[in-house]
Amino acid sequence: MIRYALICDNAHEFESWFSSSASFEDQTKRGFVTCPACNSAKIERAIMAPNVARTDLDARATGPAPEAPAPAGAPAPVALMGEKEKAFREMLTALHQHVREHAEHVGPRFADEALKIHHGETEARAIYGEATADDARMLQDEGVDFLPLPRLPGAGN
Repeated sequence: MIRYALICDNAHEFESWFSSSASFEDQTKRGFVTCPACNSAKIERAIMAPNVARTDLDARATGPAPEAPAPAGAPAPVALMGEKEKAFREMLTALHQHVREHAEHVGPRFADEALKIHHGETEARAIYGEATADDARMLQDEGVDFLPLPRLPGAGN
């Protein structure tokens, strides 16, 4: 994963993570990267200093400085979701509901069942379940068309 410092055409600065430089370019070109402050899709990478670990320090001193404990009764930090984030969460919730209603849950047998369907060894049908990262890579190498479902925050899925 790569963390980029980004800036929009209105000079708002923010950070975001991408799986690769090509992923950043693709998502930006398609308008998927927007400024959280003004919603502008005209985004560029900002200049950022590299994060280089020092080797001359004791290992105990290389981590971030511990924060002082909050006083009793102090409010905890929170974040509000904007309208785009709320709409996105609603779409993800609807997608999960659609899958549960229209596909068969096969649990941890997902990769095996998907391969059997792909190779015509069992009936073609919509399925969902769990797969490891290795299972997903194997299915991708085999040419199996599947969609990883993002987890819903707090849904315990």
